[in-house]
Amino acid sequence: MRNIFISASGQHVGKTTTTLGLVSNLRKMGYNTGYCKPVGQQFVDVNGAIADKDAVLFADVIGFRVVPEWHSPVVIGPGVTRQYLDDPSQFHFQEQILAAARSLDPLYDIVVYEGTGHPGVGSIADVSNAQVAKMLNCGTILVVEGGIGRTIDRLNLCRAIFKEQDVPIVGVIVNKVEMSKKEEVTHYVGKALDQMGIPLMGVIPYDKTLLFPILETIRQAVDGSCILNEDRLNNRVEDIVAGSLVDIEEFNTFENILLVVSFKRVKEAVKKIKQISKIKKLEHSPLSGVIVTGDGRHAKWHTEEDLYHPYFVEHQIPVIATLLDTYGSVLKVNRIEVKINTQTPWKVARAIELIRKHLHFDQLLDYLKST
Repeated sequence: MRNIFISASGQHVGKTTTTLGLVSNLRKMGYNTGYCKPVGQQFVDVNGAIADKDAVLFADVIGFRVVPEWHSPVVIGPGVTRQYLDDPSQFHFQEQILAAARSLDPLYDIVVYEGTGHPGVGSIADVSNAQVAKMLNCGTILVVEGGIGRTIDRLNLCRAIFKEQDVPIVGVIVNKVEMSKKEEVTHYVGKALDQMGIPLMGVIPYDKTLLFPILETIRQAVDGSCILNEDRLNNRVEDIVAGSLVDIEEFNTFENILLVVSFKRVKEAVKKIKQISKIKKLEHSPLSGVIVTGDGRHAKWHTEEDLYHPYFVEHQIPVIATLLDTYGSVLKVNRIEVKINTQTPWKVARAIELIRKHLHFDQLLDYLKST
């Protein structure tokens, strides 16, 4: 069978979630499917070596031991591009990628290679997505974000880059499509793809749960410290309410809410939360976490009473303290780019389900089985 390269029109389009869904579902269908991130950027330590964080995610979800030189052969970390431009001869990126492929190929029926960013990422070091796909003799599935005009424009731009390397786009997946627009997007993007001779392999609906951050991500965003119930920082956040606006009309949901409140308004906000819980007859606190904010100026702005409120202790609610004021904290949280990771198992399960339901696996298998 053939291998496949998964690329995307840009960052935050859903390439990793799509790839995860592909690999997981192919394995469930009985195909021994491997994974590789040939060129990575964001890395973690793996037994003294480095590997792209996505390779570590896949190892955790799929269940294999990460071998960095196989599953993440090239990592372009900070400063590497400058070093490459100064002296390319000290790097052997292409050889490392081909060596990884030679090691993986005998082990699997199919290897799914995941690209990085848009198709041109890595070109400065001669390992762009298109160059790597050609090197691996893979066709590519292109993941684009939902829409019509903008989607087709991006698609054509990406198509040109792959065409330059003589890499076929064997299918397109349109991701994050509003359900109300799915039929229209399917019709018009499908029509444009028909004219290009490219199959539309799937239209994946937008699912807001994949954008829910966890509290640890939020803590990092506000540069805060967790001072209570640190073991609950994997709690998800579905909505944000500012302490000064705590009112039943302000609640879009009554679970997994992040309360962002000034240290001056903690008691008042908790009192209102209790009242709302009573009105709605909630069995549990609607809060998944609390950010207690400062004034943006003073390092010592709170007392223990502000942070260790009995309500937070009783309901095991994690409390994060930040020097930022409430407005600044909400702004930082709203700017978070949420990524799927090992701490968000519900996202992993949902991504796999979405791909299973909305991808045309018969089209994919037709390509993988072709000679």
